Amino acid sequence: MDLSILLVDGCAERRARLGGLLSFMGVAWQQVDEEDLDVALESAPLQGVIAGSLQQELGSLLARHPRLPFLSLCEGEWQSSNFIGTVAEPFDYDNLMRSLHFVQAFCSLHPREKQHDKGQTLLKLLVGKGRGIQEVRRLISQVADTDANVLILGESGTGKEVVARAIHELSSRCKGPFVPINCGAIPAELLESELFGHEKGAFTGAIAARRGRFELAQGGTLFLDEIGDMPLPMQVKLLRVLQERLFERVGGGKPIEADVRIIAATHRDLETMIRQQTFREDLYYRLNVFPIETPPLRERADDIPLLLQELLARHSEQHKAWIRLTQRATESLMQYQWGGNVRELANLLERLLILYPNRIVDVADLPVRYRMLPAEGWSDEQAEWAEREALSAIFQEPPQLEMPAPTGMGMQLPQEGLNLKDMLAELEVELIRQALEVQEGVVARAADMLGMRRTTLVEKMKKYGMSKEC
Repeated sequence: MDLSILLVDGCAERRARLGGLLSFMGVAWQQVDEEDLDVALESAPLQGVIAGSLQQELGSLLARHPRLPFLSLCEGEWQSSNFIGTVAEPFDYDNLMRSLHFVQAFCSLHPREKQHDKGQTLLKLLVGKGRGIQEVRRLISQVADTDANVLILGESGTGKEVVARAIHELSSRCKGPFVPINCGAIPAELLESELFGHEKGAFTGAIAARRGRFELAQGGTLFLDEIGDMPLPMQVKLLRVLQERLFERVGGGKPIEADVRIIAATHRDLETMIRQQTFREDLYYRLNVFPIETPPLRERADDIPLLLQELLARHSEQHKAWIRLTQRATESLMQYQWGGNVRELANLLERLLILYPNRIVDVADLPVRYRMLPAEGWSDEQAEWAEREALSAIFQEPPQLEMPAPTGMGMQLPQEGLNLKDMLAELEVELIRQALEVQEGVVARAADMLGMRRTTLVEKMKKYGMSKEC
C-alpha cells in the first residue's frame, strides 16, 4: 500500500506491535515523540497519522491539520471530517487495512498543498525516525532557502554529502549545479587550480584555459568536503573569496564574481585545530554560520531497520536480486558499533546481496565481526518466521523471477477450495524426502540441492518428524 504514516504513541509496546504490522503490510511509517510532532507534521510529506496516548487533545491536532487524516488508538469520537476512526487492540489485519484504505480515500479527495517537490527525496536520503536525524531534517528545512554558509560536522560515513545535497535540492538554487570537491584528495599544489581554474600557460602543462569548481558551480552550490584537510596557504585564499565574493583564475588577472553558495564538511575537530594553529579561526567563523551535526549510526540504532529497508531497495535494483534479513540478524546489526557508520552498513548489504542473492540471511550468514548474537540453529518460532518471509517474497517479487512449477501437482484451484498451509507443508515434506533419497540420506548435500542451509533443513526435518531414512 502506497502510504506514508506517522505513528505517535506514548505506549512503546503498542507502538512496536503496530509498527511491525504496518511493516508487514508494506506501509511506510515512521514514529515520532510527541514533543517533535508539530515539526514532523509540517516538514514531512505524509498521508496520515495514527495517534495513541497523547498529552494534548487529539481534537486540537485535528483542527490544526484539517487536510491530514487521523486514526486513533484510543476509544473516542471527534466531530471532525479528518477523523477517520479508531484502531483498537488487538490489532486485526483486515480492520487495519480497511481503515488505511479510508485514509487513502481521504487523501485523494482532500489533497494537501504540495510542499517542495524535493521533499520526498529529502526523506528518502535521510532515513530515520530517531530524534537525532529528525533534528538534522529540521535544520535542513530551516536553512535551505537562505544563502547562509553551512558547516556539516560528523564522523566519516554519516552522510554529510547527503545532507549537503538535500540542502541544495530544497533551496532556491536547486536548478543550478551541485559541485563537490574533496579538499583532502587533491594535492596542495593543484588545489588552487581545481578551485579557481587557470589560464593557458599559467604553469607547465597548462596547455589550455580551464574553469575551476567555483565557476562550474555558478548559480548553484559548491560543496567543500573535508575542509579540515585544506592546507593553510589555501585557507587564506578561500577566506578572501568568501569575504569579497570575487576570485581570479591562476595566471589570470580578471576578477570573476562568485555566485555560489558554500557548504563545507569535515570529520575533524576544527576548534582543536585552531588551537593547534592548523586551521584559521577567521575562516572557521566564515564557514560556521549555520552548523549541522550528523549523528553517528551507533547513536541511532533504532533507525537501522528503516535504513536496511531503504538501502536494500537501492542495491536490489542495482544487483537485480533481493535478500531478507531475519529478526535476529537485524538485532545483531543493531548491536554492532558501526565505526564506518551508514557507509559501512551500505557496503555490508551490497556484499550480502552478492553472497546470498534471493535468500534469507540469518546471523550465521553475517561476517564474524557483525555476529553480536549467537549463530545457533533456528528455534521453531524463528524457522516459522523465515518460512513466512520466504512465502511473502515469492508473492512480492517481480514477474521476471520465474518460480518452478510444483512437482507432480497441477496449478488449478479446486472449486471446493483447499487448505493452502497443509498443501504447502505436504509439498515441502515430499520434496525434502526426494532430496534425501537422491542424496542417499546425506543432509548437507540434500540441503544444497534444495537451496538452503544444512541447519535450516535439519530444523524442518525436526518440525515434520522426518529422519534421514524417510
